Amino acid sequence: MVEKPESRINHDLSEVDLALCRATLYSALALGFRPPTEETVDRLASDAGATALAEAAAVLDANGASGLSSTVLRLSADTASSDALSRSFLRLFGHTARGAVAPYETEYGAEALFQQSQELGDLAGFYLAFGLTLSRAEHERPDHVACECEFLSFLCLKEAYALENADVPMLEEARKATRLFLRDHLGRFVPAFSRKLVTEEPGGFYGVLGELCSRFVTEDCVRLGVPLGPENLGLRPANDDRVPMACGSGTECAAMPGAYDPEENGAV
Repeated sequence: MVEKPESRINHDLSEVDLALCRATLYSALALGFRPPTEETVDRLASDAGATALAEAAAVLDANGASGLSSTVLRLSADTASSDALSRSFLRLFGHTARGAVAPYETEYGAEALFQQSQELGDLAGFYLAFGLTLSRAEHERPDHVACECEFLSFLCLKEAYALENADVPMLEEARKATRLFLRDHLGRFVPAFSRKLVTEEPGGFYGVLGELCSRFVTEDCVRLGVPLGPENLGLRPANDDRVPMACGSGTECAAMPGAYDPEENGAV
């Protein structure tokens, strides 16, 4: 007898745990790549915080093959403070898009005409499809690695909610969006971004965070059968001021069942 999808969801509670653990890892990466605060130290750089995060990583890395849990534990440091992390953050990422390490997706890759504007439009399509907008107080671009990690954390939470409530359309929507977003965005530039970060700060907090990001995103891409971008992906020309074309797969998200409709929700 073939079991209905709803029945499989109801009884497969471990899938909920896995989705929640992935949400926790993506949320930690989003926090780590934002300007450091005391929360950064407490959740990531302290022994207690790193240990708690390593427990979530261990659930995703049951046999230890990906090294997620051991990498998380290397984030903690006795000398960690928000001031020390701030100095490292400014040295690595600077005040512009082109610091020692560029944390913005659209700074990577020069092979496609109109790439930067198109990718920014595609990201906006993804976020809007789920009723999400950037906080004006943050003054951040939608292609920042922290924004992209936070969006994937949201999708993992949506997946967990769908699993708990046996909502098959929502589950399919969340998983499809995750695959598309990893394929077209985070998975495309993280290998190059992480490699540069590890090179610039080997063994330091942000170097280890870059290694963790690479390992985790790689594992998620492998899990979903999504190809990764190359580690040697170069930066686009600094004087590239080309104009936008049509959005790509972000519009695919907007067409999915249950996606946010700005007309129905009164958005401008």
